[in-house]
Amino acid sequence: MNYVRTFMLMAGLTALFAVVGYLLGGPGGMLVALAIAAATNLFSYWNSDRLALAAHNAQEVDEASAPELYGMVRDLAARANMPMPRVYLIQEDQPNAFATGRNPQNAAVAATTGILRTLTYEELAGVMAHELAHIKNHDTLTMTITATMAGAISSLTTFGMFFGSRENRPGFIVQILISVLAPLAAMVIQMAISRSREYEADRLGGEIAGNPVWLADALAKIAGGVAHIPNETAEAKPATAHMFIINPLSGRGMDSLFSTHPDTGNRIAALMEQARAKGLGTMGVGATTSGFTSQASQSPWNSDRTPGPWG
Repeated sequence: MNYVRTFMLMAGLTALFAVVGYLLGGPGGMLVALAIAAATNLFSYWNSDRLALAAHNAQEVDEASAPELYGMVRDLAARANMPMPRVYLIQEDQPNAFATGRNPQNAAVAATTGILRTLTYEELAGVMAHELAHIKNHDTLTMTITATMAGAISSLTTFGMFFGSRENRPGFIVQILISVLAPLAAMVIQMAISRSREYEADRLGGEIAGNPVWLADALAKIAGGVAHIPNETAEAKPATAHMFIINPLSGRGMDSLFSTHPDTGNRIAALMEQARAKGLGTMGVGATTSGFTSQASQSPWNSDRTPGPWG
């Protein structure tokens, strides 16, 4: 159902783009709008990962520089039967993480130093599994396209108001309405797609990690951290907010038209239900011994639920 909803929302975004072009410039304006959409999406297809990582000053790590994190991602990727993504660290106190890349063969996962200090090994495994689920589902490409189109619609309305041909340009009042309502509608559609993909990534992430409770516990801790620790880089570049596992801009988590993420409580409830359906306990990490294991998970902090020595 989530895939059908995503397809319908993306179709609606494309239709909105074409309609705005037509209203501002007639048939010729619609063709220009579609050409702009194609050009911007082509650019974002090849460059979205580099732009997103650079925006947050992410630094690539390997097994020598971050053995625990790198090894965890490698083991989870193998469990998910997908290529090993590049791994990045962001020097940021706020606990958070995101994935980016045009396909599973050209993908990256990024975690903040704050999340490494906040979560236990199992909880972090749940988060990384969630990010791998986004990559496996091609959500990173979907969200790049929707964000690009939403931004392009805003640019198109501004351009059309000032530079559209006089014979095709609509009345002044109509122009004002288009300039306000079209970007607003695009933003609502973009956020609806983002929320839909988060629920699916939670579900698949729980499957990849082996225990959905780990991710549920992680979401509760991350939401608490986000509510109290500001992310100045994300505040300066809010267009990247939808990429993170929890909205980095505030502690809000409402299932509203203007939220980039579903309500955290709703996400946790869905993960707990998933755990019960799998016959797993819901008392947190350690409720089951099945699921994700690796050599690193045998380290001392695994048993006492204290954060690992991530550095």
